[in-house]
Amino acid sequence: MTVNSRPARPVMLGQNQYGKAENRVVKITRDGATHHIKDLNVSVALSGDMEEVHYSGSNANVLPTDTTKNTVYAFAKEHGIESAEQFGIHLARHFVTSQEPIRTARIRIEEYAWERIEASDANSRFIGADEVKHSFVRKGQETRLTQITYDGERWEVVSGLKDLVVMNSTNSEFWGYVKDKYTTLKEAYDRILATEVSGRWRFNWTDDEQRMPNWEKSYEQVRKHMLQAFAETYSLSLQQTLYQMGARIINNRSEIDEVRFSLPNKHHFLVDLEPFGLKNDNEVYFAADRPYGLIEATVLRDGCEAKIPVDLTNL
Repeated sequence: MTVNSRPARPVMLGQNQYGKAENRVVKITRDGATHHIKDLNVSVALSGDMEEVHYSGSNANVLPTDTTKNTVYAFAKEHGIESAEQFGIHLARHFVTSQEPIRTARIRIEEYAWERIEASDANSRFIGADEVKHSFVRKGQETRLTQITYDGERWEVVSGLKDLVVMNSTNSEFWGYVKDKYTTLKEAYDRILATEVSGRWRFNWTDDEQRMPNWEKSYEQVRKHMLQAFAETYSLSLQQTLYQMGARIINNRSEIDEVRFSLPNKHHFLVDLEPFGLKNDNEVYFAADRPYGLIEATVLRDGCEAKIPVDLTNL
């Protein structure tokens, strides 16, 4: 039987990529009795001269996905994990520069944070805090994210977070909106404003000639400014709060040119307690998980072009 190396029909191969997804790697750094943890979920996607493997099945240009998995673990040992961004940069550079057929590498990383468990004081009958420096509890606040893309010349680093739930129990209103015959929502002059933040921000570091940002400090500072803006904005709409969060980041972090947020409005509705002869003075609420308002927008530095995808679900 003859196997054709090209399809008989005039059909062309479009964009394609391959790699090993969700490689869980935990790196323990032992500084004497004090240990440090980096816990990552790393996904590798490679693209380049891969037409032949699709047309004829030839694997001559294919680096096995199992090899990409092994590289993740080997690099955790050889390079350590200073930050999710730095680790992704090491991987992307390696795949593009070591394999001629590979033109572009995209590394996506989720980082799960741990914090040290505070032990009893040294005078207790248990092991004291001065002796316990290796016990941790997983933080449940948010998952840190980054995506590094490298084509051999230019870098694109988009970092962010998801699952960060925040709430203002006052200093939020919602009124003056459009009303039609289907409108039943009552205007609110003192409401709970809560959301589960999913955000991404794009760095303006794009080539090796530029000074590389301090990735750990940048994440810490972006998170701080974002939360401070949420807390300090007297909100007349979640859209207004979103803009202030993005603007605060852009104005305070020169390494970032673009921020995009997806903010579900986690509605809290006052419970009607009048049937029980009780007055509900903004005290008791029903927390509704769905349906929810979904507010999304990009905030840009003046003169910059938006590059973060509108749909964050695949980033």
